[in-house]
Amino acid sequence: MKVRLIRNATLKLNVAGRTILIDPFFAPKHSLSSYAGRSRNPLVDLPVDPDEILDGVELVIVSHLHSDHFDSVAKSLVPKHLPLICQPGDEDKIRTSGFENVTPLLDQIDWEGINLTRREGRHGFGSVVEKMGSVIGFSLEARGEPTFYWSGDTVFYPAVEETIRTTNPDIIVIHPCGALWQNDPIAMDAEQAVAVCKAAPHAVVVATHLDTLDHATVSRGDLRKHAQSRGISPEQLRIPDDGQILEFSPVRQTA
Repeated sequence: MKVRLIRNATLKLNVAGRTILIDPFFAPKHSLSSYAGRSRNPLVDLPVDPDEILDGVELVIVSHLHSDHFDSVAKSLVPKHLPLICQPGDEDKIRTSGFENVTPLLDQIDWEGINLTRREGRHGFGSVVEKMGSVIGFSLEARGEPTFYWSGDTVFYPAVEETIRTTNPDIIVIHPCGALWQNDPIAMDAEQAVAVCKAAPHAVVVATHLDTLDHATVSRGDLRKHAQSRGISPEQLRIPDDGQILEFSPVRQTA
């Protein structure tokens, strides 16, 4: 398995001989408005051209429709014929952008020997959840590959902890940028990243969604420093740079 962080939450995943693109966000630097009044977004450019990102992609997954997860540039550039999996309720809006093969992830989908299972997420705590709307994560399993849990734009709360406990994933991807919306937390922060590591001591935890948006409060440097202070090793908590590829060997065979 190869996991390439493109930027923010956008990942290019090579698994079981297939290539999956997760939450494509292609906006040029400073082309979008500010979320927190500090800077226009995104804060950085893409590390590679969109053509390179899209090369070989066979499936697209869109967790939710916030502009930093599926923006207008991506909607215009992602080929409309590609199969696209989304959360229930978003399929009609995505189809209005011309996508021809949109499937909501109601529970499980088997695609080309890869099993995708919907996982619950909560985009914040308290009343801000209603403002943020629904989100999903997913688990991925394929024969001969490590098990993979992409938590999505969620805080660490009992449903995430339960997913980790019951599925025992080899790889967990989280978004511990400490994002705030009108001073309310809407994503994991550094301490919640530590909580994920402690809940899954045998997993590799990959931190993404960092150093891209002006409403984040946790940088890569902040996260490394905090994790070290709490006894989390850099071998367990991986914090890739934009464009970096992480490679994972099989840990256990799936049935």
